[in-house]
Amino acid sequence: MSATDEVDRIVGAWNRQRPDLDFSPLEVLSRMDRLSRHLDRARRDVFRRSDLEPWEWDVLSALRRAGAPFQLSPKQLLQQTLVSSGTMTNRIDRLVARGFVRREADPGDGRSVLVTLTDDGRIRVDAAITRLVDAEADLLQALSRPDRERMAGLLRKLSLSFDA
Repeated sequence: MSATDEVDRIVGAWNRQRPDLDFSPLEVLSRMDRLSRHLDRARRDVFRRSDLEPWEWDVLSALRRAGAPFQLSPKQLLQQTLVSSGTMTNRIDRLVARGFVRREADPGDGRSVLVTLTDDGRIRVDAAITRLVDAEADLLQALSRPDRERMAGLLRKLSLSFDA
C-alpha cells in the first residue's frame, strides 16, 4: 500500500460525494498548487538571504544569463520579465541606486541605453543562483534523476500546450 497525501484524502472525499465526476485533474493540479507554495517559500527564503527582492532577481538574472558583457536594452528586459515599460524604468532606477546595474549609452544607437550588470550585481546574482539551485535540489530530493527528467518533460509538454 502506497502512502497517501492530503490531495488523496480530498479526492477520496469528493469521489464519495460526487462519483459521477473524474477527479484526475484535481489529483495533478492540486499537487502542483501545493508544491508551488513550497517552491515560493523556498525562493523567498533564498532571495531574502541574498538580500534581493524577487523582482530584483528577475532583472539581475536576465542580465547575468545574457553572458558577458551582461547587458540588455530595456526593451529586452521588458520581454524577459513581462512588466510595463514604466515598471521597468522604476526597477532599473532602483537597481542603479543599489549599485547592481548601470545605464550605458548604446554604442550602436546613441539615442538608446543598455543596462549593464555591475560587479556587485554579478556577485549578488551568482550567490543567489547557487542558493536557489541548492534549495530547489532539496525540494526534489525524493525524486531520482530519471524521475526528474520524466517530470520535466511532462511539465514542458503541458507548458507548451498553454503557450500554443
